[in-house]
Amino acid sequence: MDYLTGNWQKACASQIYSIPLINALFSEVSPIPVKYALNKIGFNCGLPRLPLIELSNTNKEKLDKLLNDNSVFI
Repeated sequence: MDYLTGNWQKACASQIYSIPLINALFSEVSPIPVKYALNKIGFNCGLPRLPLIELSNTNKEKLDKLLNDNSVFI
């Protein structure tokens, strides 16, 4: 919204701030990380259906940290 209202510097800063979270949401095949994140913040999306599997423990830890650090997204 900042970009549309002419505040492109704030929009740019928001985009750069969001890059680690965006990368984490695409760290594995979509929608695996997205469903994990949505479940984590309170939306009951369930687990991915086969042939997809759950998010790896390594990526769960990374995404948990980002979700906690970026509470502005929740």
